[in-house]
Amino acid sequence: MNSEDIQALIAANLQCEHVAVEGDGRHWFAVIVSSTFEGQNRVQRQRAINAIVNDKIASGELHALSMKTLTPAEWAQQQA
Repeated sequence: MNSEDIQALIAANLQCEHVAVEGDGRHWFAVIVSSTFEGQNRVQRQRAINAIVNDKIASGELHALSMKTLTPAEWAQQQA
């Protein structure tokens, strides 16, 4: 999988305002901004993303994905 594949997978399964993925082809880091994260803690947010990518991890197509999950308001604060 490449970064575009991972971005598309996440965006197809979660309403996202922003998704960016970077990595070395084996280890990936994603920044995911979604209003669906409102009221969720960090673990709940990560579980939602893990549910999307688990099949790819189980098959070996995706080795490792670390992530930063933010609401639109949290994202806006970080951009300021």
